Amino acid sequence: MKKFKTEIRLSREMGLMDATMIGVGAMIGAGIFVLIGIAAGVAGPALILAFVLNGLVALLTAMSYAELGSCFHDAGGGYLWVKEGLPKWNGFLSGWMSWFAHAVACSLYALGFGAYFEHVFREIGVAVPSWGFFSPQKVLAAGVAVIFAYVNYRGASETGKIGSLVTVAKIIILGVFIGFGLEMMFSTPNWQSHFEPFMANGWSGVFKAMGLTFIAFQGFEVIAQSSEEIENPRKNIPRAVFLSLAIVVPIYLLVAVSALGSVNPGPLTPWDYLARHKELALVEVSRHFFIGGGVMILVGGLISTMSALNATIYSSSRVAFAMGRDRNFPAFFSKVDATKFTPHWAIVVSLMIIVLMSISLPIEDVASAADIMFLLLFLQVNIAMIRLRKMRPDLDRGFMAPLYPWLSIIGIAMLLFLALYMFQYSSKAWIVTGVWIFVGLFLYKGYASHREVLHLHKVKSLERIEKQEYRILTCLSSPRTADSLTHIAFAISKKHTSEIVFLNIVEVREGQQLIAGIDEARADRPLLLEAETRAAEADIPARAIVKVTHRISRGIIDTAREENCNFIVMGRQQNPDFFERVFSSFIDTVLYESPSEIAVLYGVLSHENIRRIVVPFGADVHTRLAMEFASALADYFNAELTIAVVFDPMMTKEERATRLDQIQEEVLRYSLSASVEIIKDESVLEGIVRKSSEADLMVMGGKTGDFIELLFAESLTRQITEQARCPVLWLREYEERVSFWSSLFKHEATGGKHHE
Repeated sequence: MKKFKTEIRLSREMGLMDATMIGVGAMIGAGIFVLIGIAAGVAGPALILAFVLNGLVALLTAMSYAELGSCFHDAGGGYLWVKEGLPKWNGFLSGWMSWFAHAVACSLYALGFGAYFEHVFREIGVAVPSWGFFSPQKVLAAGVAVIFAYVNYRGASETGKIGSLVTVAKIIILGVFIGFGLEMMFSTPNWQSHFEPFMANGWSGVFKAMGLTFIAFQGFEVIAQSSEEIENPRKNIPRAVFLSLAIVVPIYLLVAVSALGSVNPGPLTPWDYLARHKELALVEVSRHFFIGGGVMILVGGLISTMSALNATIYSSSRVAFAMGRDRNFPAFFSKVDATKFTPHWAIVVSLMIIVLMSISLPIEDVASAADIMFLLLFLQVNIAMIRLRKMRPDLDRGFMAPLYPWLSIIGIAMLLFLALYMFQYSSKAWIVTGVWIFVGLFLYKGYASHREVLHLHKVKSLERIEKQEYRILTCLSSPRTADSLTHIAFAISKKHTSEIVFLNIVEVREGQQLIAGIDEARADRPLLLEAETRAAEADIPARAIVKVTHRISRGIIDTAREENCNFIVMGRQQNPDFFERVFSSFIDTVLYESPSEIAVLYGVLSHENIRRIVVPFGADVHTRLAMEFASALADYFNAELTIAVVFDPMMTKEERATRLDQIQEEVLRYSLSASVEIIKDESVLEGIVRKSSEADLMVMGGKTGDFIELLFAESLTRQITEQARCPVLWLREYEERVSFWSSLFKHEATGGKHHE
């Protein structure tokens, strides 16, 4: 059966200027509006030096982003590169930290919005309620975070021309502020005194201000995250990264100079005046420029905080979504809303972190926590760049960081120094960061590392299924069924030139040592020898394994994984009693976890007498697999193949015509040499059972039943299996099962994802 796997790519529609504007827009965000007053109080006039040094640190890291972005052209950015270049736990930790960093940045932007909007309310005489610890700023911050989380859930985002217009509006507003600020500064006698003493708080203040404001310099990473949409990324990504920094850093320097030089502080120093007004410092300064100057900055701050909040909630939730898709997080993180097509659970959990940080910490500590996370993330990217230069010299790099590896090492040292130095400014931020990193490492060790290995195995197995590169695991447990299962495996192997692994499981009681099963394993060896001999006679590559285990189901799954088997052939009794159902249902439930296609034979074949094979037609993916392998079985046994169509009496003529068209399409698709028979005016069950009396083997597609169904439910699956008058072979394609708890939420899409 030909299977097609569609690769989804984003159209490369963004040129150099578009990519540059993305970086500029991400950097000229809420950080410069919200943090400049706080940072001025920390560093004094040396805030200018802090911005220069931050620009240098950002430039050193930007070189790593430019190099890696020029040779890795898929969406993902730093998270992808760290996973590629560093040990596995670094990949998990980078995603874990990136999720938190973006969520905390959202908290900062929400608090900035709260401060600005509270000021608007005060100006128009509206009192915002305050409930003790929950100040108006925090209440407004939580409220706007919920609103924009809902906006993201609805699928609205700031993109394309709208995003560029917002960026241009922010640049214009800051440009007006700089123009009036410089004009007022130079018209003030002895304006130089506003910058004296320059190192008011020494180098300690400079380093603290650098760490506090670094979040305003990290937006160039968004360019790399958008690399899949950028034209000629090999050249344009490095150019856009450096151009965005070249535009933004001078703007930041001029804003700092204008704010310090134009303010009328009264008895205070200019930097103490700015620090007193914290998030609203630029608003207070611009009040004196012209009528409406404060309103202009308020508008700019609100636009910036909302724009940044919307984009960063998007980034935060998408990191969580990606880690859920990679199975580093629980699978519900990767759930997509059935109608909005957005990762709603990832958005909800990210929102919880955003609101918690907004209401629990002052804005300085929130900013510090976000800064520390981004500093550590950039540190990992620099290390990954050094490693990948050695590990992957084959990559086509459009840009190579100069003076390798010394500039990157200097960048790593500066990033680490700033991150550690932030402990002196905000011990709370470092405690929060340390706890988050510790929890991440604990989760990786106890949960994600195991899931990551399983997910990688699943991906590789499904890729081989897509290519029809099978390795068949055939479970032989009894001489009564061994011959039948061997012939089923032979038919599949002949069709796809596949190797067969014959498996016999010896189960040892819990508490006993596995060595206790050795004697039984030796006793079962002749069963496997006979199967190997037959395979050799048929010129089919085959091996045999005896597995001693405490649980049969675990033994099958482990062997399938160890031997890279992606097709499993098993046998079941056709009319089992209750206890046999209990036994088989546990195994079937576990087998659903294996990324394999599965054939389960109910009954015993008389392979010399198989002259007619019947396939009841259905329209699902399992039936398509059944039709393919029914053809292989017909060729192997030299049998006649019949496709039986049972029309439900309630079906209309139009529905029957549609069903017949589907059958013709399937017959043409697989070039089947098969006859089609229509069974009318009977129930589906009665029609299939009656048809089974004319067949030597019935091949059906679908699930073989899960635990509750096999034990108690009178399902069509069970009824067909038990009432059929010939052996029944069920074929099932791999489906990722929905957990029991997830299935309780009816709005979730509960269908499996075939070949995810």
